[in-house]
This record gives sequence, C-alpha cells and structure tokens, in this order.
Amino acid sequence: MLDAIPFSSFAEFVDMGGYGFNVWSVYALFAIFVAVNLILPLRKKQKIIHQLKQRMTLDAEIQSEDNSNRE
Repeated sequence: MLDAIPFSSFAEFVDMGGYGFNVWSVYALFAIFVAVNLILPLRKKQKIIHQLKQRMTLDAEIQSEDNSNRE
C-alpha cells in the first residue's frame, strides 16, 4: 500500500509538486466554509431561543398585571 504513495517525504507531500499553496489554501477555505456554516446557524438558533424566552417572560408579566388590575 505504501508503494502507491507518489511522495518520498512529508515535505514533498506538503509541496504537492509545486502546487501546495493552492491545494492547501483550498482545503483551508473549505474548512472555514464548513465551520461557518455549522457555527452561525447554531448561534442564530441560540439567539432566537433567548429572544423567545424573554418574550414569554414579558408576556407572562403583562398578563399577570392585567389579571391583577381586573380584580
């Protein structure tokens, strides 16, 4: 299996025949893209849940004040 590897050293693998910068920058951009597409929706979800909890608390306070004012 190791005979199928066309690189004789790790430095040659990183260099990728002179195209290393292009190859590794694409991998880095892809990793950033995936991370952003995982993290941002999770943060947005947490923000929405927080806002909904605040809204429910305020609605409950307003409703309890209305009930106390009617009595």
